[in-house]
Amino acid sequence: MAIGSSLPQGGVVNAGDLPDKPAPIRTDGAVAWMRDNLFNGVFNSILSVVALGLILYVLPAALNWLIFNANWVGGAEACRVNPDGACWPFVSSRWEQFLYGFYEKSERWRIDILLGVLVVGIVLMVYERTPGRKFIALFMLFVYPVIAFFMMYGNKTLGLPIVDTPQWGGFTLTLVIALSGIVVSMPLGVVLALGRRSTMPIISLLSTVFIEFWRGIPLVAVLFMATIMFPLFLPAGVTFDQLLRAVIGVALFASAYMAEVVRGGLQAIPKGQYEGAMALGLPYWKMMRLVVLPQALKIVIPGIVNTFIGLFKDTTLVLIIALFDLLGIVQASIADPNWSIKSVPYTGYAFVAIVFWICCYSMARYSRYIEDKLHTGHKR
Repeated sequence: MAIGSSLPQGGVVNAGDLPDKPAPIRTDGAVAWMRDNLFNGVFNSILSVVALGLILYVLPAALNWLIFNANWVGGAEACRVNPDGACWPFVSSRWEQFLYGFYEKSERWRIDILLGVLVVGIVLMVYERTPGRKFIALFMLFVYPVIAFFMMYGNKTLGLPIVDTPQWGGFTLTLVIALSGIVVSMPLGVVLALGRRSTMPIISLLSTVFIEFWRGIPLVAVLFMATIMFPLFLPAGVTFDQLLRAVIGVALFASAYMAEVVRGGLQAIPKGQYEGAMALGLPYWKMMRLVVLPQALKIVIPGIVNTFIGLFKDTTLVLIIALFDLLGIVQASIADPNWSIKSVPYTGYAFVAIVFWICCYSMARYSRYIEDKLHTGHKR
């Protein structure tokens, strides 16, 4: 049969003779997102319905306790009258203590300046069009910590009264421990990862022993050793600041985990990248800096940020060695008999949870932005 024998006279197809086709499925919008992520199979659909039911069951009661039925003004007496809602006057009356700890009131302007510089520095580093962004990052990583220490601790030469570290506390202490651990653990973890993969047996053995030792000990034990056992090895009359011991212990603990994260990225790099760099005549450290490490660190961005988030949350463990971070200072405030109200402990812990969630979620969201920008995975 001829190809054109089924065509009407004149060779023109009548559109009315063809069946209507269904409209194309939308690939954008809320409905498309729900179809692709929540209801893309029977099992996922069942889980989505169950999860939605749990959210609808829990969320209204939580919002009612936290917001709608909560006490916002009136002090402790208002919270006693209405003990079935959150007692936010407890937080508003203690916010300075939650932020500064026991730091001298007349010297808290130092912390205000440091926090302001920290916020501005982070914003400038995050914003990609900031002029001199690399120099700002170097300043925040290497110069700012030194300036922050002398401003917080004090220096008689600079005319700043000494404020001993036992007076540090609250969210400020949380930031000090977390940021110090992050700044130290990242480069130390990279060095340990390279050392463990080294062809020199001594370097590889020492790096492996270090990593496995610190990974095999709970952080609680590390803090106890830094506080109780470490002073036993010092000469008589020699003292070592307790906060500094805790920061060193946390940093070494985190660096061991960071080393394994980086080592995973190094092992994911194809052998041809190493061979190509060596064929160009690049020395070892230049090869690592220009070819291998940029690719390896890009691959393990999720693992690196996950370690940072874990480190940030683990700062609450310093409470066991009598360092009052945000959680510790909230617990100490809860013990105040003036606030002996049923809703006060729950409100305090809810406040701590909200603060930590905001900080950790911000780090997670920024890491996802970096991943998408560097095309390290599927677009989320």
